[in-house]
Amino acid sequence: MVVPVSYYLALSVALFALGVIGVLVRRNILVILMCIEMMLNAVNLAFIGFADHFKAVDGQVFVFFVMTVAAAEVAVGLALIVAIFRTRATVYVDDLNILKW
Repeated sequence: MVVPVSYYLALSVALFALGVIGVLVRRNILVILMCIEMMLNAVNLAFIGFADHFKAVDGQVFVFFVMTVAAAEVAVGLALIVAIFRTRATVYVDDLNILKW
């Protein structure tokens, strides 16, 4: 059974749109990071869908690199969140103003 590439793209667009909405609406830094991860996974799904459609491994190589960058982003992002939480005692974007300590 072959899944059409349009199904992959429709799911990818839906996940990416949910991620964008989450980044724009939410104010918790952890939730914003999770929404960014969801957007990266949506891009990965599109890469895999196109790689399957064109029978090429280029998309799978790109997915590997995107997952590597996402893992580094999570590590650095969580370290920054912990550092900000220790100084400010909050993780809400509205309460944070870097220029005022």
